[in-house]
Parts: sequence; structure tokens; C-alpha cells
Amino acid sequence: MSTVTHPAFCEGIQYFADSFPEIDRLGATPLLNASTPALPDPSSEAAIYQTLLAADALRYLTLQVTGSKSSGHPGGFASSADAVAALHLLGHRNMVTEVGHHAPGFYSAMFLDTSLEAMGIHSVAEMRARFREMHGLLGHLSGAIPGLLAPAGPLGQGQHFAMAGALLNRDKLFPVTIGDGGLGEPYIMSAFQHFATAYPDVTNYLPVLVWNGYSQEHHSMVSLWDNERMVAYWHAHGFDEVYLVNARDYADTPDAPVYADSTTFGFKARMTFTGAILHAADTAAKSALSGRRACLIVKQLKGAGVHATGAKSHNLYAHHTLDSDDVKGGLQRRALPVQAWITTRENFRHAGGGAAAKVAVTETERALPDLGTLPLKDLPLGESAVPTTVFGALVGEVGKRDAGFVVTNADGNEASGMANINQALTIRHPTADSLYFQGPTGQVYEPLNEDACAGLAVGIALFGGRSLWCSYESFAINGLPIWQTVTQAMAELRRKTPATVCLFTAGALEQGRNGWTHQRPEIENYFAAMMRNGNVYPLFPVDANMIQASYDWALKQSNKGVVITASKSPLPVRTTLAQGVEAIANGAITLQTLPGAQTVVFAVAGDMALLPAFAAAEQLKAAGIGSRIVAVVNPRRLYRPHDVLWDSVSEPDGQFLDDAGFNALFDGDALIAVSGGPSAMLEPVLLRTRAAQRDTFCWKRGETTANTQQLFDFNGMNADALSARATALLG
Repeated sequence: MSTVTHPAFCEGIQYFADSFPEIDRLGATPLLNASTPALPDPSSEAAIYQTLLAADALRYLTLQVTGSKSSGHPGGFASSADAVAALHLLGHRNMVTEVGHHAPGFYSAMFLDTSLEAMGIHSVAEMRARFREMHGLLGHLSGAIPGLLAPAGPLGQGQHFAMAGALLNRDKLFPVTIGDGGLGEPYIMSAFQHFATAYPDVTNYLPVLVWNGYSQEHHSMVSLWDNERMVAYWHAHGFDEVYLVNARDYADTPDAPVYADSTTFGFKARMTFTGAILHAADTAAKSALSGRRACLIVKQLKGAGVHATGAKSHNLYAHHTLDSDDVKGGLQRRALPVQAWITTRENFRHAGGGAAAKVAVTETERALPDLGTLPLKDLPLGESAVPTTVFGALVGEVGKRDAGFVVTNADGNEASGMANINQALTIRHPTADSLYFQGPTGQVYEPLNEDACAGLAVGIALFGGRSLWCSYESFAINGLPIWQTVTQAMAELRRKTPATVCLFTAGALEQGRNGWTHQRPEIENYFAAMMRNGNVYPLFPVDANMIQASYDWALKQSNKGVVITASKSPLPVRTTLAQGVEAIANGAITLQTLPGAQTVVFAVAGDMALLPAFAAAEQLKAAGIGSRIVAVVNPRRLYRPHDVLWDSVSEPDGQFLDDAGFNALFDGDALIAVSGGPSAMLEPVLLRTRAAQRDTFCWKRGETTANTQQLFDFNGMNADALSARATALLG
């Protein structure tokens, strides 16, 4: 171990090298400074050398930090370190990843550029202490970390953030690293292709495929592809230029394996390989910023330069300690002299104009056009109106007032009763066709891919823009994973950003003739569980007035996930706009009270589920039994404060309906909770009700039927069933 005096930030680095080839000639003076935010000549020997130092520094820190906790994933990032270092030193700081396992490498980059100082991490020792600890450096990437733009945990999501960032910030490059293990996710290339079709002029994102031959526990599913097939694959998905750098081509031994480890090469060969990476990264970046869709592929063995190679390098277990031979050996092989650390720190500190925590596009709140007062229409009580159609008119107005606003819908707005959105904002497609309201500059993104729709919408919201994701409720599950990822990222974000808003329609009760394949309301249980997270708000407007109030409220929210579930069928208007505002604020509203000797309360979530409740109330009235129908509109408001981790999230919202307000709505001799979907949305009502007798009627299973009434009958939740159960509870 070196005893040379080192800067304070190096405290915690266990091993220093006494020397490194050419350090005095090529590494003594950092190439980047306050007036030079990127490598001035990427082809120069010094630029290549200092990129090599940066890559090894990232590898060393990745292993040092993960080894300190015997936990984390060093191997995948290690094979990408050369490309990541090159892009940073070329000044491209808005980097995201599809691979949450690359977190320690991304944290290392943020440490080197001083971004982590914003969270009190000034030295390697402090980074080691805070890694994978509460309120520290999360096990996988999070936007809560200074300088990092987006989360990464589930595979197959990072591409959405790169494309959303590129769309919102046309003058910046958004590199996104993608693992060849994650390439098996069905969404990545499909999303790229759809986006390329709809937005052919938006090219300022750069996929960086880390083709290392392995996934988490075995050879990757593309490990047997040859280079020509991989290049053709990317060309086939809309990429104009594909730059592949194969480490094996630069090996200084004739028997190098197909997936080679460049860190085992001699110094001259390493320099040649790093030079090739730097040249390809620079050329690809310039192409992407010049209107050419480009990607960079780095073919290098997984685990290059750390404690192991192949899938065995993927993660550390309890036996992988800083004292174990493999981890210690890896650190000693990657050890750098103090001067290398000083030079690398200075280069990162000035790359792109400063620490990513200061220059990344997500580090400041994005300015948005003022929407002003939206033209809400207070429809007369008793009138019949289609909620989604009235909603669509409002969405069109938002798009006219905010040119950056994007609506996404895989199932189609017209099929959801919202053709007026397409008419107002135009489906974005290179083929102009007035019959379908489509054209090359539209604001409506309609690929037949729920993940692509959800991904672009939530990426825009996370990066500070306005968006709306629309879907059939039955198929939204295919886009839900990234929506859930982003809502949780918003919960810990260090800045305000618009809520990510969804409209789900064509619910199970509207899909009789389509059968059970289109009757899948179970997704509501997922949202119900997420309510306890603190920033997720499912809304169930009862009519066309209340859906307007719901969307108007959602547009004013920050760092929330708002899900509006409504029908595309004509329904009676039961509330005024003012009552809709009240219902959203309180969580529920009384729609009807009928007197009687005893009172049954129907707590109903969903607009169509009200139909049997109103019919049952009339039957009970004839028997002398009173009833109250209460619409559960915003169930998150109906929990008790201690039920929800509301005070743990960014932009906390601590508004809950108090006991007096709750009891005024739900007190009765019996309570029946009714939902057109699953029952979990009604949990807060059942937790708090004081009714001595209670029961639940909800969706059970789908079936092909001629109408909604047959679905109510099949699921045992028609008016006869409700009134019979109410009578039994009171008896």
C-alpha cells in the first residue's frame, strides 16, 4: 500500500499504485478545467490516456464500495466503464441507464465529480459508509441521488428516460447504457422503433449496449450472435449508425476469447482499445446531436477489471469481503497512483461544465407554460354524458396551451370515447391523413405498445413536462411497471415535477361482449396497495362533471401518481363541478339519502357500480328501509394519517378526512362496500366504519355477456343481491 500523501477525498481508498505507465508525461495535467468542459482533442494521446485512468478509477471505486458491504453488483458496470468514462469526459453528463445493477459505477462517477457532496459524501470512506444504507446510496439507482437523472431497478426501462429527456431538451445528449442481459426484455427495441417512427427528428439520445456475453447467472441470450447480426439488429430497429468496438480486436495475444477483458491487455493495447472507444463515442454522440440516430456497442467481457469475470462477477455475496482474496486482488490490480486520482477528479469535476448535480437537466425545476383557468363545463344534473368524451375536450385544451404536452394511448383515443383528443391535438405519425387526424407534428403518441406509451408519458413527467397516459384498464398492466417505478422516484425527488397522470377506461363492466380478456380490473388492487406509499392517488369520478374536476386537480399536483378511472359509456350527471371539487378534497361525497327506520350505507367506488346501488336503494325504500349512497372518489383521503407514509415523500400531502367528516358520510346501521373492480380500494372505508354490520360486493370474474346488467348478475352484485344482503344485515 502506498504511503504517499493523498487528498482528503481519497480517504477510504485502500490501495494506491506506486507507479503507472506514462503518468508523468500524460497524466500530470488534467485536460479539463473551468474553461474546457470536454476533451479538446479526443484523438490525442493525453485524452486517451486520461480516459483510461477514468475508466480504471470507476472500476476501482465500484469494487471498493461494493466490497465494503459485501453487497452490490460490480461486474456489469465494469465492462461499460470505458464507454461511461469517455462520454463523461466528452462533456455528456445527462446519462441514464437501463441497468439498476450499474448503480455503484454511476455513484462512483457522481463521487468523482463532487455531486455526492450535496448529500454529505466527501471521501471514499464516507461513500463506503453510506452505500446501501438508509438515507444513503440506494442499492439501485434513484433520482434522489444528486446528479442522477432517473431510477433504474427493473430491467428494460432506461430507454424511456433517454427518449423523454431528448424530446424535452433537444440541445443535450442523453446516453443510456443497456445490458445485453436486459436486451432480452421485449420493450427496449420496440420502444426505440416506435419513437423513431413518431419522432424521426429527435435523435439526441445514444444507446450504449454493454455486450459482455453474460446476464445475471448465465450466458446472455445474445451471447452467440456474431457482430454482423448484432449490428443488423440495431439497424433494423431504426438506427442509422451503429458503432461497435470489440475488445477482442485490440488484444495483444492471438488466443483472446470472443468476449475479451481489455484490462488484461498490455499498456499499448489498452491505449489502442480506449482510443477506439473514445473515437466511437465521440463520433456517435456527434451523429446523434446532428440528426442521425446512432448507437454505440461495446463488446467486452463482463467483470472486466474487477474481482471476477463472467456471470460470477455480477454480484457480491457475504463471503466477498475487502479481505477475501478475489476482492483484494481485484483492488490491487486496479490500484492507481495518487496523481491519477487527482487528475481524474479534476477532469470529472469540470466535465460538461461542472458537477452533474449542478448541470444535469433534472437538477432544476422545468419552467412550464401557465395553463390559466381551464374551460370546465358544469353540465346540468340529470343530463346524460360520456365522462371520457367530456374529459377529452379538456385534454385538448391543455395541449393547445402547452405545446410540449404529450398524450399517449396504445388502445386508441377514439376507441375510448376520446376522438376529440385526436381532433384537437393530432396523432403523431409521419403519414399525414386527415381521415385519422394524424400528421407528423401531433401531440398524441399511439404506438400499440403499453410500455412505450407509459414509458414516454412518465419519463416526460419525471423530467419536468406535462403528459397523460391513457389506456383500457384491462391492458394498462403492460405499462404499469415503469409507472410504478416513476411514482416511487417522484416520492424521493429533490425537486418539484408535475404529477404523472393516467386515464383508464373501458372497465370490466363496459366490456361484456369482449369477454374476460377485456375484463381485468384487478390492476386497481395494485393502485390500492400503492396508496399507502404516500403519493399515489386513484380517483373514481362518478360523472362527466367530476372527471373534469379530477383532471383539473391532477394538473395542479406535483410528485404524485394520479390514476383517473372512468367509463366511456353515457352516464347520468349526478354532481355539480363544485361537488366534484368537494369530493376530491374529502375523499367521498353523498349522492343520495333516503329516509327509513334503519339506514344502510352503500359505499361505492366506480361510476357504473352506482347503477345497482341506486336500484337497490329503491327496493329498500319500498320496504321502509333507509339508505345513503356515498361515492368513494379519492380513497387515499379516507385513510387515517398513520395508515400512509405521507410524510416520508417529496412534496408531502397530509390531507385526510377527519373522524367527524368520515362518520357523517359513512355512519349507518349497516354498510355495504361496492366496487365495479376488486375490493381493495374500499379498505379505508372498512377500516374506519363504525357500522356494526358490513359486507363487500365486488368484481369476481369475467364472462361474455350482452350487456352490463348480465355482468352484474354473473358477479352476484345486482340490485336484488344488494338489497337482499342489506335486509339480512339489518335483520
